[in-house]
Amino acid sequence: MYTEEDIRRLRWQSRRGMLELDVLFVPFIEDAFKDLAEDDQDRFVKLLACEDTDLFVWLMEREEAEDPDMQRIVRIILDRVQPTAN
Repeated sequence: MYTEEDIRRLRWQSRRGMLELDVLFVPFIEDAFKDLAEDDQDRFVKLLACEDTDLFVWLMEREEAEDPDMQRIVRIILDRVQPTAN
């Protein structure tokens, strides 16, 4: 279980300095993180430890992460921010 202090730290870590990542991570941590299952929260924390270049290609869907856990959390983030087709 993540405390409010943990979430504040994660919010800070979510600010990557790369606009494409910031516009995905910051709203995600603010709006969706608390509602995730604990395993998915752990995956998000692990994702934040990845290199920005890897994050960029995964989140821009240019490549898929080899690690299934990373691919799962990337998909959760993208599904959260991308509009659904009708």
